Amino acid sequence: MRIAVLSCFYPYRGGISQFNACIYDELGKCHDVKAFNFKRQYPEFLFPGKTQYVENDDTSERIDSDRILDTVNPFSYIRTARKIREWKPDLLIIRYWMSFFAPSLGYVARKLKKDGCRVIGILDNVVPHEKHFFDRPLTKYFLNGCNAYVTLCDAVARDLLSIKPDARYMTTPHPLYSHFGEKLPKTEAEDMLGISHGMKNILFFGLIREYKGLDILIRAFGKLDGTYQLIVAGEPYGSFEKYAKLIDESPAKERIHLYPQYIKDNEVNRYFSAADICVLPYRSATQSGISSVSYHFDLPMITTDVGGLKESIGDRGTGIVVESPDPDLIASAITGYFTSPENAIRMKGNILREKERLSWKTFCDRLLDFYKTI
Repeated sequence: MRIAVLSCFYPYRGGISQFNACIYDELGKCHDVKAFNFKRQYPEFLFPGKTQYVENDDTSERIDSDRILDTVNPFSYIRTARKIREWKPDLLIIRYWMSFFAPSLGYVARKLKKDGCRVIGILDNVVPHEKHFFDRPLTKYFLNGCNAYVTLCDAVARDLLSIKPDARYMTTPHPLYSHFGEKLPKTEAEDMLGISHGMKNILFFGLIREYKGLDILIRAFGKLDGTYQLIVAGEPYGSFEKYAKLIDESPAKERIHLYPQYIKDNEVNRYFSAADICVLPYRSATQSGISSVSYHFDLPMITTDVGGLKESIGDRGTGIVVESPDPDLIASAITGYFTSPENAIRMKGNILREKERLSWKTFCDRLLDFYKTI
């Protein structure tokens, strides 16, 4: 079977690219798979981070791809559709996570669908976390170019049906990342980060954006006693000024350790190995790739009841879910976790069971079984 995957791959960095590399590798074990990549993903002036690209000393997997699609050059849409068509795939898989990509990805999807190729969209988000008036019509344009869809949680499936009630879709959970290395001894990881031993370590990890609620966690942390320290690791998308001000005003500022940069693949394990718990204080979410990384390192989580996080964490017994993104509730959940040692034992046992369930092989097998029905 010939399978084309259109999305971002190396040299682009981040969770979407990492996910795509895992799909490419797993499908490639039994099928002929070809990766079609962006020549330009975002214009530089629209990208809020430091860089879109993997740096030389990172260990991200190098996937051989055809870099052809330019999101702001409509002529490249035509070339991309023609190039994929010439390869004659049976199935085209397209990742979709924000409406900016709808014109380019939607055009290619429509052309391949018209030629008889089956097109499946893997949907990270249908309704974005940071909304704009043009999101719905652009997303509808993309959706109408696909034959069927894969959603990673029930919340995204509901959003899909709100725009396309007759959608053919399958929901299957986000598989676990396993390319970030082995878990380190806690004290060794603490030494690598330059933080104190013998503390209860709380981790906030990933891109720092408004909807991810770092400000809520900083306020919650200020309510905890001196036996805790907070590790904040991730690249700010936009200004970090308001977070810096909150930290400076916090009574616990001496115990807040900042690593405000993109965390390379070969450095991820030190942060998760140093942590006792990972907190996701999100204002909104669908699913979270951070939970998959936490599972890899056997790390329980505290999360807010937004999007699909309750179903992927609370319902699976791998963490604590608080009803809203409120500093008092999060602080209470953190202290409750540490005052009941049986919580960690139970949650880590549940994580081990989840690791068996959430393999890339299972994900890809389900995807291909679904393909046979469309």
